[in-house]
Amino acid sequence: MAADPIQHRLDESQALGLFSLDLHELGRRADAFRRRLHGNRAYYVVNRHIHYTNLCALKCKICTFGHAPGQAGVYERSVEQIAQDASAAADGGASQIHLTGGLHPSWRIERYEQMLRAIRQAAPGLHIKAFTACEIQHIAALSTLTIEAVLERLIEAGLGSLPGGGAEILDDSIRRELFPGKISSQEWLDVHRMAHLRGLPTNATMLYGHGERSEHRIRHLMLLRQLQDETGGFEAFVPLAFISPPDGRFPPGPWGVDDLRVIAASRLVLDNFPHIKAFWAMQSLAVSSVALHFGADDIHAAIASYDIVARPGQPSQALSQPQLVAAIRAAGFEPCRCDGTYSTPRAATAHK
Repeated sequence: MAADPIQHRLDESQALGLFSLDLHELGRRADAFRRRLHGNRAYYVVNRHIHYTNLCALKCKICTFGHAPGQAGVYERSVEQIAQDASAAADGGASQIHLTGGLHPSWRIERYEQMLRAIRQAAPGLHIKAFTACEIQHIAALSTLTIEAVLERLIEAGLGSLPGGGAEILDDSIRRELFPGKISSQEWLDVHRMAHLRGLPTNATMLYGHGERSEHRIRHLMLLRQLQDETGGFEAFVPLAFISPPDGRFPPGPWGVDDLRVIAASRLVLDNFPHIKAFWAMQSLAVSSVALHFGADDIHAAIASYDIVARPGQPSQALSQPQLVAAIRAAGFEPCRCDGTYSTPRAATAHK
């Protein structure tokens, strides 16, 4: 269910002004709005990422995850291996499986249906979040199906929600430069619209700190707010801080102050989004904890292994549930564990 709009909705000019507002005042406004919606609760999920392949048909300039055919380090996990991972995740107390991967150049929809059904059989109680809008369109093209047909078949196979990845910045000039071959801004929005119309909830993301301007960020948020007005299908917005690849081709990503400003501005602009996530794997646990006072109500997830982005010296990142709960409490909030979506929040004390 969408958040209640603030009394005075910000227009694009007013929203842009948030980036020049005093940081403490911006945080105070965002925190007041966040507390009106969620009180002192801070949500999280116990999540297991399953990276089913890093083989990718795209060559995004800032990506360190995707590999080309024949490149050293390429992997493709079998359906049986994915089912084993899901079973282990369920045994370990996870409540969500998040499938992540590249755009495999030859897999058609049947492969993805097999993955979903195998997870559903191995771990029937887990929520499955999988397949970005880019993957959905890629699967449709390779399978010679409509996007609507792909969504319906994946839902039938067990898909519970779509992640928000692939949005990057919803500006096609930037997309053509940094993410050549990736779907357009409108195509990304259209996939999410079609998912919402089929009752499939989704998240939305924004990758920031790679050279875009404040105007690009605000336009991105406005496009998301407009679609949410239309469908009400977004569950959460996840700002993703750019982590510069170690090869020195790009300047360092955003600092913590910029992270907090983006999160606070997002909370105020996206007045119809129920949740704003601070994703510790992109922004660090310390910044994400502070972000709970700057409009974020969700610190994302306890994760066994996350390999999509790599910080220097940390090719894989992990955070246990006790560590995450301790960070939330240290920030002065009540940890509230969710089961995949926000429909069944539970106090963390019941799930130590």
